[in-house]
Amino acid sequence: MYLLEQLINGICQGSIYALMAIGYAVIYGVVGLVTFTYGEIIMMGSFSAFYYFILFGDNLFFALIAGFITAAVVGIVVHKVCYQRFLDAPRYISLICTIGMSMFLKNFATIVFGSEMKGMPAFFAGKFIEIGTIRVGYMQLLIIGVVIALSLVLTIYLKKTRMGMKLRAVSQDKKAAALVGINVKTTTLIGNCIGCGLGGVAGILLGVYYNSVLPTMGGMAGLKAFSSMVLGGLGSISGAAIGGVLIGVVENLGIALTSSGLRDVFAFLLLVLVLVIRPQGLFGKKGN
Repeated sequence: MYLLEQLINGICQGSIYALMAIGYAVIYGVVGLVTFTYGEIIMMGSFSAFYYFILFGDNLFFALIAGFITAAVVGIVVHKVCYQRFLDAPRYISLICTIGMSMFLKNFATIVFGSEMKGMPAFFAGKFIEIGTIRVGYMQLLIIGVVIALSLVLTIYLKKTRMGMKLRAVSQDKKAAALVGINVKTTTLIGNCIGCGLGGVAGILLGVYYNSVLPTMGGMAGLKAFSSMVLGGLGSISGAAIGGVLIGVVENLGIALTSSGLRDVFAFLLLVLVLVIRPQGLFGKKGN
């Protein structure tokens, strides 16, 4: 029974990781670069919700919108500073820029927001659904529902809209996309904003789930997002989502059998084991 509850906790937590990984996969697919600023973008999204709750009350729906917009705006700044000028330059230049931007955002948040942990509202505290002897919290169901809804919206956007087709074209071949008249700079900017916005929403869900936010929370969040994407396979959005859920489940089942201090060990051990057997990830193609 205890293991079943931990499985549910793992699916819920893994759903947050999945949303982080989906956003990261969108950025990687469109921009074509690994970014070191993603964890801080997740953190900025969570803090935007924290201050929204203080200023306007505990409305989670509008806080999620505020987090998406805030993270997308930060994504615009990151794109202008770290990507747009260096699309034709060696990749390591943009990579170094994202490291610097990550350090700037982390220190900026520490100075402006303070270094101490801040509490988030406890939505649906003590409310749950009983399935036999298993309890499933309302907040867990809400988180899973939000992630599924955003994943479906993103899928429809990428497959059914004109901009979605441009994003997919740029992710496959930037030079070919430019030859058929697609504005690559604008398209990569939009893709980066979408990916960052999803990361901001994931940051809010993470903060609400643990009832706290912290300026340094982005470090581990960014690693989990990157690990989930690599586990699923670079460039695969569905693979990134599945990778996030798997990491969440393995973490929670692992600590249920051992110690909570080993949470991150189980996550990265799973990543290493999968990559040893299948270097391209679970759903990646050889050569990625």
